[in-house]
Amino acid sequence: MTTRISVKNAETGSSVEMELEAENTVEEIIESAASYWEVSPGAYVLRRGKAVLRGQSTIVEAKIHEGDVVELIPDPEGG
Repeated sequence: MTTRISVKNAETGSSVEMELEAENTVEEIIESAASYWEVSPGAYVLRRGKAVLRGQSTIVEAKIHEGDVVELIPDPEGG
């Protein structure tokens, strides 16, 4: 089942739509978004609400749902 989300670049305000499968990971979302905006994926994390998402969690484990908007933000711990 495909899950469609929006990833918003917190630095520029622009967004990109993504279609994900249940086995896709947070890291893959970050890499794809970073590639789209031509930035280094290691310097960014995703934020959904107040939660910071990173790593090998699948979208199911990270509780990312259809229609969610997640933000690509600079890693608050550096990167």
